[in-house]
Amino acid sequence: MITKQQRSWMMYDWANSAFATTMIAAVLPIFYQTVAASTLDKHVATSYWSFTQTTAMILVALISPVLGAVADLSQRRMAILRAFAWTGALSCILMSLAGTGDWLLVSALFIFGTLGFSGGNTFYDSLLPSIASSEQRDELSARGYMYGYIGGGILLALNILMLEKYTWFGIPDKLAATQIVFVSVGIWWFLFSIPLFRTIKDPVEWNRKPVRYYANQGFSRVIRTIREIRRYPELLKYLLAFWFFNDGITTIISMAAIYGAQLGIGTTHLIAALLITQFVGIPFTYLFARFAKRLGSKRSLYISLSIYMVIVLLGYYMQTAVHFYMLAFMVGMVQGGSQAVARSIFSQLVPKGRESEFFGFFSLSSKVSASIGPAVFGIVGLLTGSTRLAILSILLFFIVGILLFMRVDIAKGKVEAGEGQS
Repeated sequence: MITKQQRSWMMYDWANSAFATTMIAAVLPIFYQTVAASTLDKHVATSYWSFTQTTAMILVALISPVLGAVADLSQRRMAILRAFAWTGALSCILMSLAGTGDWLLVSALFIFGTLGFSGGNTFYDSLLPSIASSEQRDELSARGYMYGYIGGGILLALNILMLEKYTWFGIPDKLAATQIVFVSVGIWWFLFSIPLFRTIKDPVEWNRKPVRYYANQGFSRVIRTIREIRRYPELLKYLLAFWFFNDGITTIISMAAIYGAQLGIGTTHLIAALLITQFVGIPFTYLFARFAKRLGSKRSLYISLSIYMVIVLLGYYMQTAVHFYMLAFMVGMVQGGSQAVARSIFSQLVPKGRESEFFGFFSLSSKVSASIGPAVFGIVGLLTGSTRLAILSILLFFIVGILLFMRVDIAKGKVEAGEGQS
């Protein structure tokens, strides 16, 4: 049985996945390459986009400890999640002001949007242990991603229709249609996040403190968590592995469209292929959760990461739109399932009673690591003048991540997590 809280939790994935699909993966990167940064050389525009991603992740990492402390110590977790969500939604709406040559404005607004998206997910993910038992988390986590694929996919399909048939909607040109698409993402995110905020509430009374207090507490807890995480060797080994392979996954998601655009693949093909990723991800995410139950979480994650390595290698040789469609289908097969299982594995290794603290550190550390992949991509692209070599550099993240993951004993980690309570 899915409870009302669990359903509203999944609906937030439906809401904010519009940002992931339209702004991170599909429409905005192409808009950045062809409109906002059209005054720059193509490989420079691609590198600037990757540096924008890196900047956003670093800023999220810097403020996460403070916000985590505010959420836990003031018991205002949902209020802060709401602030993040609506900041992200507003940034999407303001993106409609951008036009030709406005790459700096787009980069700034995208950073604010990413702060809303990623910062909010820190608190959203930390709700999972409180609304589901350990036995439910694999499936509920996967269902959340599945809701995200459906919600993000539906809006992306509507966005494609608006972009390709803008005259049907009385829109004068494609630039105006693109600007309206950005507004639609903000409205979608805002509206579909409301069920979560109505269902899960913060305590009425809360303890207000100065910002300096929360900053001190937040960074002190990060330092304490770093010291204490050594008591949980399997969790530490898993985190190291996750930092690498997650960096590879997030770099593929964020750079795929702009990489394809630079290779000369048409906008329609790029967005349509990414739409295929969304709808392929719906059944495959659910099947992956079932698959994980039979083979175990660890084997399932091995398989998905191996497929990602094949995707990177094929991406290096990509030439045509057909190739991009094939790779988009392959990404859809493993993207949601791998992320859902990875999140679930972490939840099983977290010490009992300390979920918020360790999920906060998980989010913080993953944002720091996720800033490295796009930075490497951008640096390799600038130094070599070749984004093909830049995409190939992502392979290293998967290789190191898999080698580290091989050393993780999940069963032993669960015992360590239980012992951490005693």
